[in-house]
Amino acid sequence: MESRSSVNFSGHQYLRQRLVLSIISGKHVRIDKIRSEDKDPGLRDYEVSLLRLLEKVTNGSVIEISVTGTAVLLKPGVVSGGPITHDCPLSRSIGYFLEPLIMIAPFSKKPFQLTLRGITTDDNDLSVDLIRTVTLPHLQLFGISDGLELRIKRRGAPPEGGGEVQFLCPIVKQVKTLNFVDPGKIKRIRGIAHAVRVNPQFSNRMIDASRSVLNRFIPDIYLYSDVYKGDESGKSPGYALSLLAESTTSAIHCSEATSTPGETPEDIALLATRALLSEIRHGGCVDRKHQSLVLLMMVLGSEDIGQCRMGEPSVRTIQFLRDIKIFFGSVFNITPVDTTDPSNTELLYSCLGTGYVNVNRSLA
Repeated sequence: MESRSSVNFSGHQYLRQRLVLSIISGKHVRIDKIRSEDKDPGLRDYEVSLLRLLEKVTNGSVIEISVTGTAVLLKPGVVSGGPITHDCPLSRSIGYFLEPLIMIAPFSKKPFQLTLRGITTDDNDLSVDLIRTVTLPHLQLFGISDGLELRIKRRGAPPEGGGEVQFLCPIVKQVKTLNFVDPGKIKRIRGIAHAVRVNPQFSNRMIDASRSVLNRFIPDIYLYSDVYKGDESGKSPGYALSLLAESTTSAIHCSEATSTPGETPEDIALLATRALLSEIRHGGCVDRKHQSLVLLMMVLGSEDIGQCRMGEPSVRTIQFLRDIKIFFGSVFNITPVDTTDPSNTELLYSCLGTGYVNVNRSLA
């Protein structure tokens, strides 16, 4: 293989974003030294499952995993889309698998109709509630909206799971250039509290505790209690609270907290509420969990200057920007928004779009 079309990385971190960039850019990627020093070396079951899922949603991809599982080579094919069903392992939630697919889905040949089964909410990844209420609206900023939907058919709490979601995504020829520099003021707070296979009163207790903090700041608060009964509530007991704050310019900040043994619903609610306030304080038009998605779509936008105002980049975002430079050669210009105020950590990210066109799209 020529070095021009092949990219090499070491280590298991940032595996998902590198696979996504490889599939979108069409460059081969080789990742080695995956937990090579670990007692249990190689890929974990959820990482192998993600590779299998990427194999299902693409046509002609070649994935080679070494015998020890410490190296993987991906030669990406065409993103084909269509109806796909996948069972996610119980070691990670559905959010782990859905996040990278949301980045790929708009550039497929046929619209995605993806059914994923497994755990719907856990501590490590975005819950399906936040993906539905926050991640998908971020895609709409780029003109991807008609028929974009996430349906939560069944909930599944860890450790047994049993949840099921359906993700529908339209295809686009090209994404729009983003110009989002006014974060606005927070005008409303929305939330979803759900409790499965526990006392349904738990979700009301979470709502009351959350309101006790948020009512000081803003009157427009609506926290919805989402109750699933019988088979729809999965196999394990659990409860969680997802919150999102929306500004006058439709900037969204979000947070969530899930039940852990020994914690009361009130503790969970306060955890989520404080996380939301800290996210709002962090500032910008996009919260930390969605920086990568927005930056990727800005790079893929039409050949024009895109701008977005965000808070300081997370460690993951910094690495993502480096990876984008390796795959696409795009560099972001990052400048402070307000140089006169040292307490303002907000930054303005701007870049020239690569004018990426979805060549996979079947010609109607």
